Amino acid sequence: MLVSLFAVKVIIIGASGQLGREIASLVPGSLLTYNSTPIPSGVKLDVSNELQVSDFILKNRPDVIINTSAITNVDKCEEDRELAYKVNAVSAKFITRSASVVGAYLVHISTDYVFDGEKGMYKEDDLPNPVNYYGLTKLLGETYVLSYDLSLVIRTSGVFGSKSNFPTFVMENLKRGNPVKVVRSIYSPIHAKMLAKAIVEILPQRRTGILNIAGERISREDLALMIARKLGAENLISVVPDSEMKWKARRPRDSSLDISRAKSIISFDFYDTEKNLMMGV
Repeated sequence: MLVSLFAVKVIIIGASGQLGREIASLVPGSLLTYNSTPIPSGVKLDVSNELQVSDFILKNRPDVIINTSAITNVDKCEEDRELAYKVNAVSAKFITRSASVVGAYLVHISTDYVFDGEKGMYKEDDLPNPVNYYGLTKLLGETYVLSYDLSLVIRTSGVFGSKSNFPTFVMENLKRGNPVKVVRSIYSPIHAKMLAKAIVEILPQRRTGILNIAGERISREDLALMIARKLGAENLISVVPDSEMKWKARRPRDSSLDISRAKSIISFDFYDTEKNLMMGV
């Protein structure tokens, strides 16, 4: 699967993050960047600094750029809008501009939170309507990226793995015997390893536009119960309204993604919820 990538130069921006790290493990020899968390062989890059971004990309002249950098903490984006705008939106403009100068194929990771959650099972061509600042900044980032013809925006949902996220929160608390409150909101969670594998598989295809790559549609309640059953701890799960969570930012009710297009071009089952959970939380 990786042979066709060995002949090209790949830059992974945000390689210290959950997804970037997994992609890097599948594409040996990539140039890796990080912002605040150092990684072996990584280059520190402030993606909100246009001069740093352009110097790095123009100096290395990559064939492929994969941008996984983002502030994904929804409430943090609501609290620090200036930072969220710089990292999630403006940096995408800088990266896109430099990618176009060197003619690099640009893959940019986005989110289901560009949608309002009123209907769910969103297709690639559905009209975005974010309900929080995180979603708005990611949508702006998409707009910059899609202005460049040789680009692909990958929308995903609820990426989980070794870092703090909903499945790990549920698992860790249940193992300690702590009760877990969950909401009924619906999404399409996928493990970072599974998402990385899917992205790397389609890289040689040089697809452009927007592509949804995510897991199956499931509520957070049902996902929590799946985890609880494995531990015999269903009695510790309780459902509460969103208002009880005391979030600073509104969440979409059903941000699930229609992954029909991805299923037709990716050769393996990347979406099965059970298989994704088996990869570890």
